[in-house]
Amino acid sequence: MTLRPFLPTLCALAALTAACDGDRSVRITSTRNESDAKGVLKVVDTLQCPQTMGSLTRKGSAQDGGKVCTYVGRKGTEVSLHLVALDGDAPADVLKAFETRLSASLPAAVAQLRASADADKARMAADDARAAAADAEASAADAAAASADAAAARADASADRASVHAPGVAIEAEGDDASVRLPGMRIETKGDQASVRIGGFHIDANDSDGSARVRASSGGGDSVSVNAQNDAAEIRTSAGGEATRTSWILSDNRETESGWRMVGFEARGPVGGPLVIATIRSKDSNRGRAFEDAKDLVTLNVGE
Repeated sequence: MTLRPFLPTLCALAALTAACDGDRSVRITSTRNESDAKGVLKVVDTLQCPQTMGSLTRKGSAQDGGKVCTYVGRKGTEVSLHLVALDGDAPADVLKAFETRLSASLPAAVAQLRASADADKARMAADDARAAAADAEASAADAAAASADAAAARADASADRASVHAPGVAIEAEGDDASVRLPGMRIETKGDQASVRIGGFHIDANDSDGSARVRASSGGGDSVSVNAQNDAAEIRTSAGGEATRTSWILSDNRETESGWRMVGFEARGPVGGPLVIATIRSKDSNRGRAFEDAKDLVTLNVGE
């Protein structure tokens, strides 16, 4: 069993933070939940828009009564800072409208990820059903083994097949396919497909179509999801608590008609709003300094 067939998939994820021919590490971070936050998010009625913020330079003055500011960065990056009242709308609905507008810049990436996600939903549902049945069988086998001899374990030492069972442990391997079940952990590999479940952390990868799904959640409500296929990738993060702390990024490593290669937003706001939202459009598919500078603009206005 080897990870080598899945390196292209991991590189698709790493493209958002580092080039695959250089730093091969993949770093996924999530925003803090309410209890870990540095302070309560502020209610503001007009934006603070400094002339510069890191690599960003403001274009003109604030617009719409101090509710919109526009910045430019390196390589044609565009950042817009918005102050948006909820007016009774759910934050998710307000952010969905921003996501829809930004996604229009990368239609091929949207279409590719949507088709892949639909196919994966059906496959994952079937895999989960099979896994649940296998878990039940493993539990029954463990109970039988424990009643006979709690310390017993057996192994099939044939060249292409191995089987190990002990209380709480079930391992089956045949050729390049393997199934490993430990308390709180499940790993399955079958051909080009791999599935990893560790607590609230899930990975599903399929090397045949270059797709990968990563989902992670914490007891505090923080969540991170990654949806990647070949040259397209989408990342979402959301912090727990009633306040809004969320980000979204969509990237496409291919040349696009619009010239944009990555779009996204960083949004924060107290319960009831308003939201401070920084939208980003970049012609560089690697996440650059402009994204961090856009976050700093949000922090300056509403807090962390």
